[in-house]
Amino acid sequence: MKTGLIIRHTPYEGLAGFREPIEAAGYVLDRVDVSDPNFASLDFDAPDLLLMMGGPMGVYEHEAHPWIAHEIERLAERIDRGLPTLGVCLGAQMIAAAMGAEVRPGAVKEIGFSPVTLNPAGADSPLRHVAEVPVLHWHGDTFDLPDNVELLASTAAYPHQAFRRGPELLALQFHAEMGEDPRFDAWIENGPDFIAEAGSSPEYLYDAHRALGPGAVVAGQAMIGEWLRGL
Repeated sequence: MKTGLIIRHTPYEGLAGFREPIEAAGYVLDRVDVSDPNFASLDFDAPDLLLMMGGPMGVYEHEAHPWIAHEIERLAERIDRGLPTLGVCLGAQMIAAAMGAEVRPGAVKEIGFSPVTLNPAGADSPLRHVAEVPVLHWHGDTFDLPDNVELLASTAAYPHQAFRRGPELLALQFHAEMGEDPRFDAWIENGPDFIAEAGSSPEYLYDAHRALGPGAVVAGQAMIGEWLRGL
C-alpha cells in the first residue's frame, strides 16, 4: 500500500482536484493540519508521497506562525533523501525555503485565471498538460530559484511559477487543483483586501471560476497523473 500525506496550512486549501489522480495512482491519503497538536511530532519521511498545500501566511512570518521553521527543517530532511514531494503555492514556497532559497513578498498580487508560459523544459514535462490553459493564481509572494532545480514555467509578474528536481520533486506556484471545489467560496470570503490589491473583484473571480475552472481541473489532473507515473 502506498501512502500519501496532505499537509494543510488552512482548512479551505486542500487537495481539491488533485485527489482523484492521486487516489487513482493507488495512494491511500491521510491529512494533517498545522494546527493539529500532533503536527509537532509528525514524521515527514514516513509517507511515500508528501503533499504540501497552500495557505494565506508567508514563509517568512515565523513569529506569527512558530510551526513554519520546524516544518521547513523537516521538509529539508525529506528533500535531501529524495522522497516524492509536491508543493502548491505556499507549499512550493516552503520547498524553495527548505532548499535554501529566499522567499519574499512579490511586487504585485497575482489573482485570477490565466495561463503560465512553459519554457522548453516545462513543455517536455507533465506541465505540458496545462500549456495555454487558464489556471488559478492566488499569490503575493515569490522566491529565488533553489540550486540544482529545473525551472518549468513563468508568468510576466512571477518568473518562478514551477520547478522540479528529478522525477521526485515538483513545486507549483499556481493552483491547477482548483476550479470545482466549493471551498473557493472561502477563498473569496477570506481575501477581500487581497482581491482588491490585485485590482480584481469577487464577481469577476466567481465568473472566471465558473467558466474556466472545470477546464483547469482537467488539465491539472492530467499533469499530476503523468507526474505520478514518473515516480
